[in-house]
Amino acid sequence: MSLNLQDIPRVKNITKEDFIKHYFIPQQPVVIERFIEDWPAYNKWSLDYMKELGGDITIPLYDDRPVDYKDGFNEPHAKMKLGDYIDLLKREPTKFRIFLWNAIKEIPQLQDDFTFPDFGLRLMKGIPMLFFGGRDSYTFMHYDIDLANIFHFHFEGKKQIILFDQQQNRYLYKIPYSLITREDIDFNNPDFKKWPMLKKAKGYQTELNHGEVLYMPEGYWHYMRYVTPGFSMSLRAIARNPKNFSKAVSNLVFMRSFDNVMRRLGGQKWIDWKNTRAIVKTHKAL
Repeated sequence: MSLNLQDIPRVKNITKEDFIKHYFIPQQPVVIERFIEDWPAYNKWSLDYMKELGGDITIPLYDDRPVDYKDGFNEPHAKMKLGDYIDLLKREPTKFRIFLWNAIKEIPQLQDDFTFPDFGLRLMKGIPMLFFGGRDSYTFMHYDIDLANIFHFHFEGKKQIILFDQQQNRYLYKIPYSLITREDIDFNNPDFKKWPMLKKAKGYQTELNHGEVLYMPEGYWHYMRYVTPGFSMSLRAIARNPKNFSKAVSNLVFMRSFDNVMRRLGGQKWIDWKNTRAIVKTHKAL
């Protein structure tokens, strides 16, 4: 048995008007296959190109270890020169990923390789974020703290994506006061005996190839696995739905601060309580 996932719709290209009508207003994901073929980045951006431009830059790295109470919010697990990291990606599988890296600040010439697209939403131009990963490395199922509209542009290789909307929260073993599900769930091959409520969740799936862009609507859960070494860039626009916007403010102002305080006060017991609570709360519906 596998997850109940439908393929994300795909279009070759799209106008601003069609995007707003068919995907943004109904908050439906879509893959646009040929939207950036006129960007210099389409032909230039590769792991080798990134190494050439920024090989000496020290970058933060993350892996798939479980959350520890001593870890700060988005605190890296290691650091490495970008050139050495790219050599590692090409040489062998590694769990280390680059996560939420504002590469444009450190490599300004990258800005010349792309333009901010007009999807009819105001994109945040100060934070184009890059993400890198090696073969079979993955992100935990999570949603972003600001519940933004996300446009995810992929470069080099292939990337597996699984999405769920916020209506599926009751089935996903969501960790309280967090943005993640239970970290021991393998969404690529879930154990339904251990996680039976996952059978009820309805989601989406796709594989992104070089040059394709995925639109993820506000607050969508996403799991991403690098089928091959590669990297992606995310552009974002703030949540427009008032409920999502207020939840984003609450996450940033209250939830993150409360969780940090409880980590300091409760230590690992707080983390363990949250993990247990995720199961108890989800299984109430059984």
